[in-house]
Amino acid sequence: MNTRMNFDQARLNMIEQQIRPWEVLNQTVLNLIAEIHREDFIPEEYRQLALADTNIPLAHGQITMTPKVEARLVQSLNIKSGDKILEIGTGCAYLTALLAKSGREVTSVDIYGDFTGQADKKLKRYNINNVNLKTGDAINGWEKASPYDVIVVTGSVPVLEPCFQEQLAAGGRLFVITGESPVMEALLLTRIGNKEWSREVLFETDLPALIGAPQPQRFSL
Repeated sequence: MNTRMNFDQARLNMIEQQIRPWEVLNQTVLNLIAEIHREDFIPEEYRQLALADTNIPLAHGQITMTPKVEARLVQSLNIKSGDKILEIGTGCAYLTALLAKSGREVTSVDIYGDFTGQADKKLKRYNINNVNLKTGDAINGWEKASPYDVIVVTGSVPVLEPCFQEQLAAGGRLFVITGESPVMEALLLTRIGNKEWSREVLFETDLPALIGAPQPQRFSL
């Protein structure tokens, strides 16, 4: 009882002190953050840190985004109930759950089978049944189920290749973090034509690169 009460208070603090100040004011998104309990998705040994403003370690040297980045990400994509979504990097599956509750269906791909296996159990706990979990390498997207209305890349890419945005449907939105540590840009790309995309810089952040992500060319003398 006390543990749940502590999490409930911590969740309220997270929303009011971390997420709202980061310009996340969409009430639907805030309600979703309140409904899907992040501590149920975080590794047990870090459960007490689930609502803190910090990246949490996962297996295989991976980390989570911070709660405010996850919330801002969901808000920026303006997901509609009929949207078909691709998530590249399932991780702890918390973001997977937020996406699934926002859109029609999610294809979530991770290179690590234990992530997708654990995700299945976590999502069932919330009666989320509209996620297709796939184990595989989605460094070039997941073309077999394209096009998508929304694509989310949960690791950074030092170089943004066109493969992701080319798998968007007309009007589709891509969230991706580009660049190299310590300063990277979170981008929102929207497909506005057959070969045209709009580009908006949302904020600066820092996140490990996707496994196998292309590297920028290095010049040496």
